[in-house]
Amino acid sequence: MEKSFYYPVSWTDVSYLKEALDTMEIPYAIEQGSLLSLAPGEVAFVFPDMHVRVYRHVRDLFGGDGKRYPD
Repeated sequence: MEKSFYYPVSWTDVSYLKEALDTMEIPYAIEQGSLLSLAPGEVAFVFPDMHVRVYRHVRDLFGGDGKRYPD
């Protein structure tokens, strides 16, 4: 999967978000790593480029725009 953008989230939100994304059949990966700007206790939901209609659902779910994945 080519990585385009990500959302940092708390571990407490992971289960709910995974369930919602799986239900909508939206591709994603979950990462932790030094490349991403994550606070302690956070993980990143990482997404590929996607159609604007699909992105709108992701944006609504996470409450805003994602962060650009580093090159």
